[in-house]
Amino acid sequence: MRIRYDSEADILLFVLRDLPPVDAVEEAGGVIISYGEDGEAVSAEFLHASVRHLIRTGEISVTLQAERVPERVYATAGT
Repeated sequence: MRIRYDSEADILLFVLRDLPPVDAVEEAGGVIISYGEDGEAVSAEFLHASVRHLIRTGEISVTLQAERVPERVYATAGT
């Protein structure tokens, strides 16, 4: 996962997977979720990030912690 902030557009972007989006849905409050061909999310954009206090000038802190990432099996339609 990658996290980017575009200060000119004031957009906070979480890239979840390195796949091209084929569809996107804008949720209420200025959140855009983009989906890949498989229907899974590939990115999430937060519009007006600084206005919503998601990002502050001079202060960026990210903490990721995972003890163990569980393996999951997804069934597809028709299986």
